[in-house]
Amino acid sequence: MNRLLSVLVVTVAVVAHAEEAGGLTWTAPAEWTAQGARPMRAATYRIPPAKGDTDAGELAVFYFGQGQGGAVDANVKRWVGQFQTPDGKPVDKAAKTKTEKLNDMPVTTVDVKGTYAGGGPMMGPSTPKPGYRLLGAIVEGPEGAVFFKLTAPEKTAAAAEKPFRKLLESVKKK
Repeated sequence: MNRLLSVLVVTVAVVAHAEEAGGLTWTAPAEWTAQGARPMRAATYRIPPAKGDTDAGELAVFYFGQGQGGAVDANVKRWVGQFQTPDGKPVDKAAKTKTEKLNDMPVTTVDVKGTYAGGGPMMGPSTPKPGYRLLGAIVEGPEGAVFFKLTAPEKTAAAAEKPFRKLLESVKKK
């Protein structure tokens, strides 16, 4: 009986890290802490700060419904537009984007750094944050796009890059 209980506890612990939205499931890294419900978000994770950073990072996952949330290119452009150089110029030429297939689904990724100005009161910081980085991904699933937006100080984002990629590789259709 104790053995069965142990197996159940481990199984529940593993399942507790799996999330879902828009007909997709994924598994977040164990070291990322799932946060409570927030407006417009399917999930939110706190990413512990890397050595040398004081601020934690955040991964926000959005799902708006089939055919909702806007075009992939428009979202990438909007995310890149939330960053600027230290002297206030656009960073669009320095942003890296890539489109690929993961688990038979189109995925567009974006990597941009600079001063994070955010996208308004519900979409970013109230004051610009220099030295930040965004790792984003838009997964085009069977029920519409799911948006994964990681923002963090540069060192924390760099430390989260491989776990973020592993999360994206874990995304599967339900």
